[in-house]
Order: sequence, then structure tokens, then C-alpha cells
Amino acid sequence: MTFQQFFSKLKPVFQKFRRSRFIALWVAGLVLTLLVVVPAFSQPTVTLSFLIGAPERPTWEPIIKDFEATHPGIRLNFVEGPNATNAVEDLYTSSFLLGSSPYDLVYMDIVWVPKFAAAGWLTDLSDKVADTDLADFLEGDVAGGRYQGGLYRMPVRSDAGMLYYRKDLLDAAGFKPPETFTELMQISQALQKSGAVTWGYVWQGRQYEGAAAMFVEVLAGSGGFWIDPQTKAVGLDRPESVQAVKFLLDTINTGVSPRGVVTYQEEETRRLFQSGTVAFLRNWPYAWPLANAEDSSIRGKIAIKPMVHAVGAESAACQGGWGWGIAKTTRHPKEAWEAVQYLTSIQTQRKVTLSTGYLPSRRSLYNDPEIVRKYNFFPAMLNVIDNAALRPPIAQYAQASDILQRYLSSALTGQMTPERAMQAAANETRRLLGTA
Repeated sequence: MTFQQFFSKLKPVFQKFRRSRFIALWVAGLVLTLLVVVPAFSQPTVTLSFLIGAPERPTWEPIIKDFEATHPGIRLNFVEGPNATNAVEDLYTSSFLLGSSPYDLVYMDIVWVPKFAAAGWLTDLSDKVADTDLADFLEGDVAGGRYQGGLYRMPVRSDAGMLYYRKDLLDAAGFKPPETFTELMQISQALQKSGAVTWGYVWQGRQYEGAAAMFVEVLAGSGGFWIDPQTKAVGLDRPESVQAVKFLLDTINTGVSPRGVVTYQEEETRRLFQSGTVAFLRNWPYAWPLANAEDSSIRGKIAIKPMVHAVGAESAACQGGWGWGIAKTTRHPKEAWEAVQYLTSIQTQRKVTLSTGYLPSRRSLYNDPEIVRKYNFFPAMLNVIDNAALRPPIAQYAQASDILQRYLSSALTGQMTPERAMQAAANETRRLLGTA
């Protein structure tokens, strides 16, 4: 029914009660109310869709409910993806290649940003965010959202590789935490010789992305580099890179690390360390609450610090983390930006951190009293994260990582010498980048 038809039906009512000012005024008020309320209720709700791996559902469902309660005109449509991160990336990629993605928001791992941005699939957020808006975000997390001068991802979760160690064993033996590769080896061998531990050091050596992340830390800690994103220079065949591989090989050949370390991912190393038979572990922050759980044999016996490095070089922590971007093809950019602002806000990150223990991307939360009471290692995490090292922010990152993983595995399993493996990796990477 149109309002003209509505008024025509009301006309007899007005005529009947024209002598009653009160009733006339009441009817007029009703009409005015309808003029305001009916259009408001008839406005369509905007739905924003996004894809997230299945394990993330418990984290984001309560946040989504909070958002929708305070933004009644916007609904967030959670599309549950597979468990594996690379499978989620493939689904996003496939949807974008179709030309018009069904997703308005993009929940991204840090290493997806260059690929997605270079392909033109993401909205540049630079004109929406001032430097002052980014001041509370961790520098490494912000850098991980940039590509060729643009900002394509607002960070929400941070991550960084670190060194876990058995503080009780080091204290008992009179050792300070190691700063260099050499000190790590010496302390490990001393603790092994005394029978305090079976293994000195465990790390991720399997051929997968985790090995590339681990190697970034050893490489940067050796004074080397993988790929310079500005010049496309490749540093894998430089002496520092070869030394980085040799350090990892030395841990195996001396028995500091088990030979099976070349098959380990994060969980294998975490479980071995948590069994109480290992002195040092390279892993991500997620391992801390697990290692300090009530049923853990090393609860209260461990500490964390930045990764070890070569003499004269500096520690480096591989920067990981997740964030939110906006699809270039969304039909609701204004509402999408409202959602991104909410999902990365300090209030949201605080809720997520308290419920999951994930590292926030906002610096101020690392000293939040309630968070520190629950996770007392958070202030120490800033020392690790402030030494973040990015994996190369290039559009061909996935292919470059595959090259490094293959040749690094060949060196670690004895199929090639470190020199040959790194030379081959460097040459293939240069061909990939067109700089051979």
C-alpha cells in the first residue's frame, strides 16, 4: 500500500472526528510516526561475508554477535573453511579468480598480503587510516599489511618465533640464557653430558612453511637475507646463508638435535620439549599456555627469550599473524570498513586475547593488568616481537618459499651440501623473479 492510498483511507476518519481536536492530533501523530518508523524498518540489512578456517569459529562467533548487536544494519556472514591455512588461502584465491568474489572481508595470514594485493584483489586502506591510528599497533604487524606503499590489512593477531628454555635446569647448572648460536650449543651439550636432558635443541625441520619461517630467524640472526623486496636481490647463496644452514646441520650432527628433527613440525617439537627431555625449543607463542598447563611436567620451569644469533649479528623473530582486509569487489565498502575497525579495535582484541591467549597486535595490551594476570609472559613477549623479521613481501612469495623449503630440506637431509643447496636455491629464485 502506498502512503497516498493510506491517506485516502484515513480521510473518512478525519472527517468523522474533525470536531475532536484530541483524536485528530492523535491520528496525525500516528501518521507521522509511521512516516518515520516504516521506512526505517524497510531499509535492507547489509550482509558482509568472509571465510575463516574451522578452528577459528569459537574465537570469532561471540565477537560477531557483539558487532551485530551494536550495528543492527550490518550482518556478518561467517563461512567456515577447512582446518589447513593453505586450503583456506586456496579457496580465497579461487573465489577471486572467478572475477567477483562472494567475500566482502578477507581474514588474512600475513604472507598472503603481497600476493592478494599484487593481484588487485584487496582495497588499499591507506586513505582511511592516519599514522596516529596505527601508533598503538606493533610495527612488524603493520609492516606485514603493506605492499608497495599501500596498506591492505589491518592486524588483529600477532605472532613471532621465540626461544623457549628450561630455566630451572640452566639455573641449577649456573648458566645464563644463551645469546649466540655457540652458547646454545655449549649449554645444550653440557646439560646432555650431565644427564639433565636427552636433547639440547628442537626446531621445525620438515619441508613446509614452518621451516621457512624458522630459517628466516636463523638467516637474519646470521646477518644474511633471503630476498630484498625493493631490489629483488637474492641472498641465499651468500656466506651468511650457508653458515645459517651449517648451524642447523651442526645441531643434528653433534646430537644436540635428534635426527628426526628434519620431520618435525610445531607440535612434534612442542610435545618433545613438554616431555621434559629437551633444554631449548624454537616455537610460537601458542606453546606457552600448553607447556604451563596443569598436566605439563615442565609447568613453571620454563622461560622465553628472543632467538639466538651469530656473534656480531642481531636476534630476529619471524613475524607471523592475522588481520582483516576488504575485498576490492565488495558492494559495501563503507560497511566493510566499519566492520574492520570494530574487529581490530582495542576492545575486540582484548576480548579475543583473554578468551584465547592469542597475541594482540596492539602494543598497549601487553601490559593490560587483567591480561597480564592471566598470561604473565605477555610483557616479556614485547622483547621478542620488537625484533620481528618479515618473510619477503613479494607477490611470488609462495613459489619462493617452496624453492627454499626444497633445497633447505635437501641440505638438512644430506642430499646436497649447504653450498650447493643454497646456490641452487638462489639461482632458481632469481629465475622466478626474472633477475637471473
